[in-house]
Amino acid sequence: MAALEIYQFPCLSDNYGFLVHDSESGETACIDTPETAPILAALEKTGWTLTQIWNTHHHYDHAGNNEEIKRITGCTITGPAGEADKIPAIDRAVDDGDTVMLGVHEAHVLNVGGHTLGHIAFHMEGHAFVGDSLFALGCGRVFEGTMAQMWESLQKLNALPDGTQIYCAHEYTTSNAAFAVTIDPDNEALSQRVAEISALRAANKPTVPTEIALERATNPFLRATDANVQARLNMSGASAVDVFAEIRARKDSF
Repeated sequence: MAALEIYQFPCLSDNYGFLVHDSESGETACIDTPETAPILAALEKTGWTLTQIWNTHHHYDHAGNNEEIKRITGCTITGPAGEADKIPAIDRAVDDGDTVMLGVHEAHVLNVGGHTLGHIAFHMEGHAFVGDSLFALGCGRVFEGTMAQMWESLQKLNALPDGTQIYCAHEYTTSNAAFAVTIDPDNEALSQRVAEISALRAANKPTVPTEIALERATNPFLRATDANVQARLNMSGASAVDVFAEIRARKDSF
């Protein structure tokens, strides 16, 4: 079985698009549809034929170009069951525990609701396409769900195996890093990472994908159970959900 090929490219002002390709079957999936022209340009550059769109959630910069791209390519669209009525031109609705195939490659669907109620992620062969649920050093704003729901969703991603590459949908890492050091200033791994992020962005290089073990060690939104983080917030012994909610509230006004 040939390894998956992944092509990443910028869209809009700070989104990323991803093409996932199986060379044996010739199938290609596009993760979300933030902008039509860059997606078509990426297909032309790679020479791949788009056969599927996998939507993570209903926001316009993730599903807003579904109909146009489907009309041009004839692809099929898979999206979250909890938001099926909001996903343009959806063909298949999936939820936690379902699988989606790309050739012989199997993607496992995770419900990671919170940013939006029905948000999903796709995990396959060491790669996780997480939309706006988890970011490098951050997480999505809790627009539709509850803090408890978002924390539970993040734990599903936190439980992925070390080495899993996390493909988040935005280049937010510089601002996330500036916030993270206010929550976890004595974290040496975070300090080192902030320097690496600064160098990458100075060279106009992406900070995405990230890796789940690195996020465990440095992302404040995954560290609500850490004693140092809790002490910094004067919340020692508080529930993980309450600590997470405090971190999210601080980031919302940062």
